[in-house]
Amino acid sequence: MQQYRSNSYLFGGNAPYVEEMYEQYLDNPGAVPDNWRAYFDALQHVPAVDGSDKRDVPHAPVIESFAQRAKANAFNTKVSSNELAVAGKQVHVQSLIAAYRFLGSRWADLDPLKRTERPQIPELEPASYGLTEADMDISFSATNTYFTKAENMTLREIVQALRDTYCGSIGAEFMHISDPVEKRWWQERLEAPRSKANFTAEKKKHILDRLTAAEGLERYLHTKYVGQKRFSLEGGESFIVSMDELVQSAGAKGVQEIVIGMAHRGRLNVLVNTLGKMPRDLFAEFDHTAPEDLPSGDVKYHQGFSSDVSTSGGPVHLSLAFNPSHLEIVNPVVEGSVKARMDRRGDKTGDQVLPVLVHGDAAFAGQGVVMETLALAQTRGYYTGGTVHIVINNQIGFTTSDPRDIRSTLYCSDVVKMVEAPVLHVNGDDPEAVVFSTQLALEYRQQFKKDVVVDIVCFRKLGHNEQDTPALTQPLMYKKIAAHPGTRKLYGDKLTAQGVLPADGADAMVKAFRAAMDEGRHTVDPVLTNFKSKYATDWTPFLGKKWTDSCDTALPVAEWKRLAEKITTIPADFKAHPLVEKVIADRAAMGRGDINVDWGMGEHMAFASLVASGYPVRLSGEDCGRGTFTHRHAVLHDQNRERFDTGTYIPLQNVAEGQAPFVVIDSILSEEAVLGFEYGYAAAEPNTLTIWEAQFGDFANGAQVVIDQFIASGEVKWGRANGLTLMLPHGYEGQGPEHSSARLERFMQLAADNNMQIVQPTTASQIFHLLRRQMLRMFRKPLVIMTPKSLLRAKDATSPVSEFTKGEFRTVIGELNAEVDASKVKRIIACSGKVYYDLVKARGDKKDVAIIRVEQLYPFPHKAFSTEIKKYPNATEIVWCQDEPQNQGAWFFVQHYIHENMLDGQKLGYAGRPASASPAVGYSHLHQEQLKALLEQAYGKLKGFVLTK
Repeated sequence: MQQYRSNSYLFGGNAPYVEEMYEQYLDNPGAVPDNWRAYFDALQHVPAVDGSDKRDVPHAPVIESFAQRAKANAFNTKVSSNELAVAGKQVHVQSLIAAYRFLGSRWADLDPLKRTERPQIPELEPASYGLTEADMDISFSATNTYFTKAENMTLREIVQALRDTYCGSIGAEFMHISDPVEKRWWQERLEAPRSKANFTAEKKKHILDRLTAAEGLERYLHTKYVGQKRFSLEGGESFIVSMDELVQSAGAKGVQEIVIGMAHRGRLNVLVNTLGKMPRDLFAEFDHTAPEDLPSGDVKYHQGFSSDVSTSGGPVHLSLAFNPSHLEIVNPVVEGSVKARMDRRGDKTGDQVLPVLVHGDAAFAGQGVVMETLALAQTRGYYTGGTVHIVINNQIGFTTSDPRDIRSTLYCSDVVKMVEAPVLHVNGDDPEAVVFSTQLALEYRQQFKKDVVVDIVCFRKLGHNEQDTPALTQPLMYKKIAAHPGTRKLYGDKLTAQGVLPADGADAMVKAFRAAMDEGRHTVDPVLTNFKSKYATDWTPFLGKKWTDSCDTALPVAEWKRLAEKITTIPADFKAHPLVEKVIADRAAMGRGDINVDWGMGEHMAFASLVASGYPVRLSGEDCGRGTFTHRHAVLHDQNRERFDTGTYIPLQNVAEGQAPFVVIDSILSEEAVLGFEYGYAAAEPNTLTIWEAQFGDFANGAQVVIDQFIASGEVKWGRANGLTLMLPHGYEGQGPEHSSARLERFMQLAADNNMQIVQPTTASQIFHLLRRQMLRMFRKPLVIMTPKSLLRAKDATSPVSEFTKGEFRTVIGELNAEVDASKVKRIIACSGKVYYDLVKARGDKKDVAIIRVEQLYPFPHKAFSTEIKKYPNATEIVWCQDEPQNQGAWFFVQHYIHENMLDGQKLGYAGRPASASPAVGYSHLHQEQLKALLEQAYGKLKGFVLTK
């Protein structure tokens, strides 16, 4: 009996098996054998550790109870030796089952080219657990699997079921998920059908039809447009099958919008065979006969598209996001667009809107924005209800990649394990497995609202593009590819052999598709050409408008006072920090007009007036609730309550009955993904003031791809208007090279075609009018604000209430000193930003120098600037003064604008820091010396470069 106690699965040393059995019982009492269920039922009457009457109990006492009962031989002391042996091996069988769930994907049949032998994985062999051929026909408990409703299976049957489920055309990874409910969900969905779908003949024909369309379009283009780049999908045609299933199944589950982001490969195929773009329109682009109505345009395989298709659940709106060549950078843009659509619908969990991201294997593993975007997935401000990721896995990465060089992980999808996303690796040559995997992925996303991955392992027939010769670097792989008949051919032959199709059925499909191509007809049936959703965004009011700087943004006095009172009133039972109490008290005084308004109050009043007028405000970034420089305090924290409970209060959410939403988000520590997300949000929602604030302006470096390829150029490339606002703290206060400059020069270099607004406001009233102008003008352009740091609290930068209740944003602010006699002015100093206040202080009693502030650097306000220049007809010199080094800042860009407006005979010079490889010095004494020198230069003789009109 001692041997029995040592080996019995009741013994405490075998706790994992007991634990799993108990977990099954808690989930479904009927899933465990009667004797186990009776014991567990009785165990429910044992008092919990905390003395409560909870039905569940801690697992440690359960295991201890089993150990004690086993020692006492409480279950059964009269068992045969054969029963003892079987019972002893049951634990080893459980270990084998667990090994297949964990490691089965590594032995799965995933490679269509079958280039390598399957690896040896000892953990998947019964012998590794002491199980021999003699054990194969012995029955063991199968109650912790979903292979059969019977309680027992022979070991041979169990092994075969495991191999069918986890080592066939689908390799599933889900055991890294920490939630046992989700793990059991996957076990049931995979094990019950043994990872195989039971499709009807009609369904199989439809799958072949989609394969035929995918292959047919590529071959048609390859024949008609020889050598032109299109980034062919050949070798990965099952991707179109997956997209078709995703759209149709999502529609059946109530999804009404799908936003798709993908790079080049297969994009043209998706446009035609998923979104229903007319083939004749695509051909026109190849023939260069399509209308060219954009300033610059873009190549075919970057273009976006939208359409409405019919599904069994109703119309589904499909949007393929415009995407530059930076591959994965579209990911956060898609997520932001989805979030905007969810907010518009009041869809809190993503039931109605689905993000779909399509990746290449190398880019998925290699680009950091993938990780940054995944990090947003479950956060409050960026939650989109889970994303379906599809990988078109070429097994080669880029053109000449060696698999040993393209990543450091086993799978290209391993990065998703950081958010515990399950992954289904699937052989692209098994389109039914691809469809089955897609169905499971969507079902998981809809139920658990989390990310999920379908990794379609395929190949790339024609190399990186159609002008490439991949056999130069991958000779053996491309010999295999050349001999491969194609997925459509393999599947067509399979259906013919099954009697699903007649002998000529597959070829008939090919001919029918070719006829549709010749006629330029739709390949997606039906595309809804006249459907209009009530949730669709109407951009027409904002398009085709001429640029204007002027906009009435003043706030009536009564409304000013009402809103000021609202945002400075906090609940009586809310205890703010003493410093915040002073801020609120000061703001109340500002609202009454007792003291001038500072920057934080100017911002707040702009936000309050907008949400009260029906314009939502979305503000996100690192520390933006409080403000990096603690000037904002949009979110107040109760000093006596936990912040995660009821410990916060947001005054701007309580300004008016039925107001528009005000959302403020302290983002994750990411620039690239968060800025991309906010760009996508603004692209889908023109009526919301969407703002991204950098913690320091130079942190925008980390998001330069978004700035270059979307914000600056999206309108001229794709015709996509966008009203995103960037707040970038900028100013030279001796904080060193990484916390001084928002790299103004980079934005100036990107400025053309009235593509964006670049401003550097210097007073509280200016930021107020600027933010209101961004929404009240009837056009949308990105707004880049160089926001200050020291000016946030500077008395000189405050404004009286009268500047808020009348006037507008001033693109240029002229000389304010009434003692300066315009007729005696010999020099005009033009500047922008904080340096203005340094110049005023350094001027002393000089009355022959006028100082002009350029608040809007682009589009340059020629009319307003010229008006100021003409006020001083006797001025012979104009000096541009800036804080930034000469090779940075605005100097190289504004000098031409200034020269254009100079009077005859006037000279233009520069005052500022000398050219530098670094944005700013790191030593405070050097900073002060440079500041002193540039101020002396501003008032001294012109030196160095001088431009004469």
